[in-house]
Amino acid sequence: MPGNLPPETAALVGRERELDLIHALLRERRLTTLTGVGGVGKSRLALRALHALPPGHRDGVWWVELSPLRDPELLTSTVAHALGLTDHSARSPDEELCAWLADKELLLVLDTAEHLVAACRHLVGELLQSAPGLTVLVTSREPLGSPGEMLVEVRPLPAEGPDSEALALFRQRALAAAPESAAAFADPRRAAIAAEVCRRLDGIPLALELAGARLRLWSLEEMARRLDARFDVLSDPLSSIQPRHRTMRTAIGWSHELCAPVERLLWARLSVFAGDFDLTAARAVCSGGPLPPARVERVLAALVAKSVVRRTEERGSGARYRMLDTIREYGHDWLIELDEVRTLADRHAHWYAALARAADAGWLGPGQVDWYRRMTAEHAQLRTALEHLLGTDRATALEMAGALWFFWFSCGHTHEGRGFLERALQGAPRAGTAHFQALWALGLTAMLQGEMPTARALGAQCVEAALHLADPEPELRAAYLLSVSLLMPGDPQRALELAGPRARAGHGGRTSGPGWLLCRLSASYALCDLGRFEEAAEEARGLGEACAELGDRWLRAYADYVLAVAALGLGHHGEAARHVRAMLSGKRLLGDRLGIALGLDVLAAAVAGLGDGELAARLLGTGQAWWRTVGQPQMGGSPSLLALRDEGERRARAAIGDEAYEDAFRGGAAAPTG
Repeated sequence: MPGNLPPETAALVGRERELDLIHALLRERRLTTLTGVGGVGKSRLALRALHALPPGHRDGVWWVELSPLRDPELLTSTVAHALGLTDHSARSPDEELCAWLADKELLLVLDTAEHLVAACRHLVGELLQSAPGLTVLVTSREPLGSPGEMLVEVRPLPAEGPDSEALALFRQRALAAAPESAAAFADPRRAAIAAEVCRRLDGIPLALELAGARLRLWSLEEMARRLDARFDVLSDPLSSIQPRHRTMRTAIGWSHELCAPVERLLWARLSVFAGDFDLTAARAVCSGGPLPPARVERVLAALVAKSVVRRTEERGSGARYRMLDTIREYGHDWLIELDEVRTLADRHAHWYAALARAADAGWLGPGQVDWYRRMTAEHAQLRTALEHLLGTDRATALEMAGALWFFWFSCGHTHEGRGFLERALQGAPRAGTAHFQALWALGLTAMLQGEMPTARALGAQCVEAALHLADPEPELRAAYLLSVSLLMPGDPQRALELAGPRARAGHGGRTSGPGWLLCRLSASYALCDLGRFEEAAEEARGLGEACAELGDRWLRAYADYVLAVAALGLGHHGEAARHVRAMLSGKRLLGDRLGIALGLDVLAAAVAGLGDGELAARLLGTGQAWWRTVGQPQMGGSPSLLALRDEGERRARAAIGDEAYEDAFRGGAAAPTG
């Protein structure tokens, strides 16, 4: 079944009644919200319920983690991206998402929504109205307040008695931290002390986990004494807070007091990260004073051992760390006390701005796939950094937004990138390299969204701006943007004049630079559209060889695409199929949905030319499903792309007949695109 459900990281203790209720509501109602205090286990319960859910949602179960998101304006884009949409449409994100979901039968999970309640209420209302097959599950500290919303209050675990669920969880976490503590739980007298600890912690799972981790250092008796003292000291000042909130804050505060001073300092400073982060970032952002960079890893490991920070291994991005929201909020309060909020936010933002510059420099190289994975993993941090810089350092914000051109253009974040670029350009000096780069990147996003007049106007501005930079690279990039904005609506001759060999030679510059390579790509497309297939293949082969020498995969795959189109034009269908399969391999590796959609249309035309009408029809159906995730079938109706797709359909229908074609097309359209 398609979907992106995260794996369960720990077994769930108890909750059978809640699981049965959630399963019943997901069968019968369209909107269910799990509510409860921070640390009570809403997300873990939701995850267990979904992993145990019987099949029944044709289009899968999709999990959207909202904890790192701060800007409500990016909610829809975040949901769309989690669903596998790359948003190359000029329509509003809400409209595009509603249209894509209209015929889907899926379960959408919005996890940790309390800081975005109003935005979630609005979006969920629109989605449920537009998509009759949609079911939504939300976890939040407070309800959305939507019509028809069913609430499930997630209460703390029962903590009374020797067989309570709270004691079972406490024991599980204690044994994980200190296996030798098993003897203590086997002793009835000491087990009673453990049960009292659970009762004092109100059965709140996160509090129990934090306490269980302490048994690595203490006996149960010592823990009970220290816990009593901590609660007695804090009971009066916190008396105005609801009991469960008081318990949670007290348990976290207790863990905080038991940390070494340098651990408390790192805890506070780590609160600057939205979502997960890696060791390199923690070392760069959080070191200073009594915490030198070389010591960060050891102190971070100590916080992991105390269950303050969680560590996971991510495929392609190595070890990642994160704090639960409740613990992060506590750390942020201490960061305020330390008067380091602005200092850490500045340091965080400038670290990720530097990372964006490094990724820009390395994008067209052997580390491209690694950069794609790393920047995808750092998406939440990039957003946080840009938001901060837009309010504090607009020059660096402009530079960072432009340096991320490949992330907006190649990695499926077109709408978000356009928003950041437009904001960064507002009021910015209309000169200099950073201004040009941001303007050019904005033109790329407009082009991908099918707004060719806008892209053309921005391309003309880039041409003018490049003249003042005395650098051939901006000139070549501007020529590429203007060329493609003319090519896609159907003017290949003018596109070739701007990006062809003679034009490139006139600009000069590095033949391995992004501008030169992108111009070669545009020229090869234009030559195909002009029917000059052998020349197009020569350009594409040269482009592919240059990319292979650099170690680039993204542009090289598009060179394979042009070679396939040229081979089709020359009637070499087997050769076209070989080239496009190589292209699709590269595009899948980099998650380029637009490239995959383009490639499937060409592969369909190639296999139709080889006489396999059924496979061609299935490929066209699958291609249509991928185009829907992009939001712009055939790039908004580009004449050359439509002609290629239509030729594949004509041949397939001729080979197997209309009825068989429709059946095969529907089968292909049902293929997963996740």
